[in-house]
Amino acid sequence: MENNHTKPAFPTIEANHFKDYSDPGMTLRDYFAAKAMQAIVDVGHSPELFANHAYKIADAMLRAREAS
Repeated sequence: MENNHTKPAFPTIEANHFKDYSDPGMTLRDYFAAKAMQAIVDVGHSPELFANHAYKIADAMLRAREAS
């Protein structure tokens, strides 16, 4: 069973109906992290710092989504 960390952000019919479909696309967690990254990125700091923060924000978004 998929959880919110592994669900595709943009599911297709193939991804929903064929469990052996090889490329369901980016996960919802990755999509949320990418969106968060756009808001927090600053070229004067370490990319790893922002990547870690983006995933923390994404995880918080997933928790909020599950709670609603």
